[in-house]
Amino acid sequence: MEAIAPGSTIYRWDLDKTYLRTEFDTVRDLLKTAVEPASRKRTMPGASALLRELRATGPAAITILSGSPEQMRRVLEAKLRLDGIRWDSFTLKPSLQNLMRGRVRFLKDQVSYKLGALLESRIVSEPGTQELLFGDDAEADAFIYSIYADLCAGRVGTDQLLAVLERARIYRSQIPRIVRLAERLPQGETVRQIFIHLERMESPDVFAEFGMRVCPFYNYFQPAVVLLRDGGLQPDAVLRIGAEIILRHAFSPDSLVASFLDLARRRYVGRPVAERLVEAAATVDRPRFGGAAPSLLQFGEALERRLPDLGEAQRPPIEPIDYVDLFSRDKARARAARRRARWKRRP
Repeated sequence: MEAIAPGSTIYRWDLDKTYLRTEFDTVRDLLKTAVEPASRKRTMPGASALLRELRATGPAAITILSGSPEQMRRVLEAKLRLDGIRWDSFTLKPSLQNLMRGRVRFLKDQVSYKLGALLESRIVSEPGTQELLFGDDAEADAFIYSIYADLCAGRVGTDQLLAVLERARIYRSQIPRIVRLAERLPQGETVRQIFIHLERMESPDVFAEFGMRVCPFYNYFQPAVVLLRDGGLQPDAVLRIGAEIILRHAFSPDSLVASFLDLARRRYVGRPVAERLVEAAATVDRPRFGGAAPSLLQFGEALERRLPDLGEAQRPPIEPIDYVDLFSRDKARARAARRRARWKRRP
C-alpha cells in the first residue's frame, strides 16, 4: 500500500474510552458522565497529542463519531477545545429523539447508529480519500469498523449485511436505509488501518479474527509508531507524542521501548521504523522536547540495542470474514470485558 499522502486521509475517532477516560458500566457512571464539566473530563494519555499532530499534517478531515447523546455536545466540544483539538465534523447519538419514539433498544445499539453514520459520511467524502479509524474494545468498534471497511471494498454483499443486521436486532425500520447507503458506496480499499484502544486491557489476541487491518493498542505511542511506518507521521512527531506521555503520564523510556517491541512482536512494525526512531532520538534536545529530552535519549539508546532482534513488518492480504458468525462471539467478548471491569472496580 502506498504511503499516506497529505490531504488524502480522513481520520475518524470515537470519544468514550478512545479519546476520553469515560466510565459507563453502571447507572452511577452514566449519571456522573452526564453532569461532569469539560474541565473535569480526562483524556487518554497521548490522545490529544496524536490528534494535534494529525491535524498538523493537513488531512482531508478529522471526524468524530461518538455514542454519547446529542445533549452532551456543548460539554464535549468544550473539552476538545480545551485540549487544542480542531475537527471537521462531530456526530453524536440522537438517543433522546429515539427514546421519545419508543426505540429503547437504540440506546444500546451501536451497529445501526455507527455503521449508518460511517456509510453516510463516506458517500459524501472526496473520491480516493483513505481512512484510518480509532475506537476501543468496550463495545463493537472493531466489528463495525471492519464490516464498514469490507462494505467499501465490496467484500460484503447485501445478503451478508442483512443477516448481520438481523443478528444485531436493530429496528427493522432502519434496515432499508442502511442497505441503500451500502449500495451507494463507491467501491475501493478505503480503510487503511483500524486502531482499537485496549481500554479493558484485554489481550490483543482476542481481535486476531479481524486480521492485521485491526491494530489493538495499549497507549497512543503505539498508533503513532504505526503511522510512522506508513508515512502518516514523521519521527519527530512520534517523539513529541512520546514526550507528552512521559511528562504528563509518568511513562518511562523502558515503557516506550516495551510499547514498540509489543508492536514488533505482533509484526505491525519492524527494524526500518525502529532505525528511524533511533536516529531521531539521538538528536533530541531540551529546547524542542523540554524535560522529556533525557528520557527520549534513553529510549533511543535502549531501542538501538534491540535492533539486531527486530525483523520486518508484515502486511498480509485481507482475508474474508464471516461477520454473521463473528457477531455473537464479539458481543460475548465485550460483555465479558464489561463484567471484568465492574468486578475490578468493586470496593
